[in-house]
Amino acid sequence: MKLISLNIELSVCKIQDPSGVDWRGAFTALTSTVEEFSLVCESGAVPADALAVEPGWRAFRIAGTLDFGLVGVIAGISAVLAGLGISVFVVSTYDTDYVLIKAVDFCRGLTELQKRGYAVETT
Repeated sequence: MKLISLNIELSVCKIQDPSGVDWRGAFTALTSTVEEFSLVCESGAVPADALAVEPGWRAFRIAGTLDFGLVGVIAGISAVLAGLGISVFVVSTYDTDYVLIKAVDFCRGLTELQKRGYAVETT
């Protein structure tokens, strides 16, 4: 399986109003529930009125389009990273998944994934 490293720093935020979200960045994901709006965006695009911000994330994308019937893709990646004590934050799109890791652990995590047979491409 091929993983593509994104060369941007991301922040995970809790926001009150999504109308101020800047959608022009290289990565922006908004999740809305009855309880909250969660935003993942480039660290430089965090809304000034964010209620909470967790900066310092990096991400990689699983290359290609993942069929909805695939089982265990995230579980396999998460197991490798959990073995290193690295937590993940996952964002899924219609086509694929993005795995976020704290920036301080990013290189170590990708190196271990490569050792376990994952191909890693950097952008």
